[in-house]
Amino acid sequence: MTIAYTPPSASLNVEGVYPPQHDSMMLIETLEWTGLAAGRRVLDLCTGSGVVAIAAAAMGAASVTAFDICPHAVRCSRGNAFDAGVHVDVREGSWTGASDHGPFDLIVSNPPYVPTPSGGGDVMSIPRSAGPAWAWNAGLDGRTVLDPLCASAASLLADGGSLLMVHSALAGVGRSVHLLRSSGFDADVVASQRIPFGPVLSARADWLERTGQIERGCRTEELVVIRADKP
Repeated sequence: MTIAYTPPSASLNVEGVYPPQHDSMMLIETLEWTGLAAGRRVLDLCTGSGVVAIAAAAMGAASVTAFDICPHAVRCSRGNAFDAGVHVDVREGSWTGASDHGPFDLIVSNPPYVPTPSGGGDVMSIPRSAGPAWAWNAGLDGRTVLDPLCASAASLLADGGSLLMVHSALAGVGRSVHLLRSSGFDADVVASQRIPFGPVLSARADWLERTGQIERGCRTEELVVIRADKP
């Protein structure tokens, strides 16, 4: 059973963190219609502003633990959770630190997944409103974070637990599904949406064309939410 939930995006402090965008909202919508948060121990990885963790708490999670590698994001998401009137245990670190606090019943994650040229030399052309580079830069194929996250999910989840993860099709949806299935999950895409390029991909469009990652003239991407259930 799901509840009507309106993310408090307009009231969030997003200074210096990744601001909630289509991917965050898609993940929250999927969290809502699946009803996976209610009564469960939830882990939010790469929490950023904390918007997804706050949503899980508001949807009746038994507990919510959130991790981010950036100290500023940790402070920001703690403040946002306090302002939203929900309890989220926000900690600094990655999924490796989360293993000390599990197992969890549900993992939600909007990790960095944007393909990035060597050296990330285009960062200066991307507006500050898009958030800091660490929040989206993810290596040449966009999988610097996705691969280890997929590999670690099983060890973080209790039996019967689930993962909901959002990323761009540019980062290889098939690989994410394959890695999760190889770890024993029943995994598949449960939501998708095609959207116009945002400021980061717009700045990288020429490079993406030159490297064959998009067709010439393409200025839209497909976002997907992958659900993976552990037996």
